[in-house]
Amino acid sequence: MARITPDITVPDLSGKLAVVTGASDGVGLGLATRLAAAGAEVVMPVRNPRKGEAAIAKIHRRYPDAKLSLRDLDLSSLASVAGFAGQLTEEGRPIHILVNNAGVMTPPDRQTTKDGFELQFGTNHLGHFALVARLLPLLRAGKARVTSQISIAADQRSINWDDLQWERRYNGNGAYSQSKIAFGLFGLELERRSRDGGWGITSNLSHPGVTPTNLLAARPEVGRGRDTALVRVIRALSARGILFGKVESALLPALYAATSPGAGGGRLYGPSGFRHLSGPPAEQKLYSTLRSAENARRIWRISEELTGFHFPAARSQVRARRTGGSEPVP
Repeated sequence: MARITPDITVPDLSGKLAVVTGASDGVGLGLATRLAAAGAEVVMPVRNPRKGEAAIAKIHRRYPDAKLSLRDLDLSSLASVAGFAGQLTEEGRPIHILVNNAGVMTPPDRQTTKDGFELQFGTNHLGHFALVARLLPLLRAGKARVTSQISIAADQRSINWDDLQWERRYNGNGAYSQSKIAFGLFGLELERRSRDGGWGITSNLSHPGVTPTNLLAARPEVGRGRDTALVRVIRALSARGILFGKVESALLPALYAATSPGAGGGRLYGPSGFRHLSGPPAEQKLYSTLRSAENARRIWRISEELTGFHFPAARSQVRARRTGGSEPVP
């Protein structure tokens, strides 16, 4: 039985500059397509230039006048993050929309980034953390909407504070959940610090539900030689319109969060169907794993230390240092 895909109205984005990570396929490609169709100029930073060129060609076949540009970015390399951000900084154009969408999921064996971090924590969280830190002046200039894509996996497990890099006992699912919890805490803390510091940035979270993208497909570069059984089941059910979404619907929460006048900062948007696996986008209650402001500040401090990229101090922190007191809990 065919299922009607829910949709949303995207406002006119003419004159806006948008950046979408992971835009070479899946949800990221869908987001880049919809933003370009609404008139935005879209920067597509990708790790694989060949896939990126194919993605741009696909968008141009549908929207010949789409304004798109391809850049190199490997979120598992802090040097690559700095290089990409340096290019945009040199160009000096304000960024109005940033969708932190790229990610890696559950390598069967522990792998590390080029900087020695566990691959999922380093790519999904630290890479994007460093990217936002580097792009902060351009984001402030554009009074940007920053939407960070987490996962329903962030509603499970916790942060492994005693072994953030999973060196003692690796668990792929646990490490993936941790990366998305950390990333969600970062997105919420970014909103708090923007408000406190007058940065003018709106930061929120989204998740796509469950859809058959390449995250669980065969990916030799992460040690997965064949599709997982789970992704085969998801594909089969999604094709029949059962339980799981399609890419066209899975991108809608992030699209809504990044563009809708009704989407606010510090909020989470996801599918509104059964167990939030699929369906039209809607605001959702924050997962319990994301509600601690103390944990958000803690992961923020650790991320600054690990990446070496620092944000300006929040006003509350400056006041606390001047008075000799402690930083208040929001």
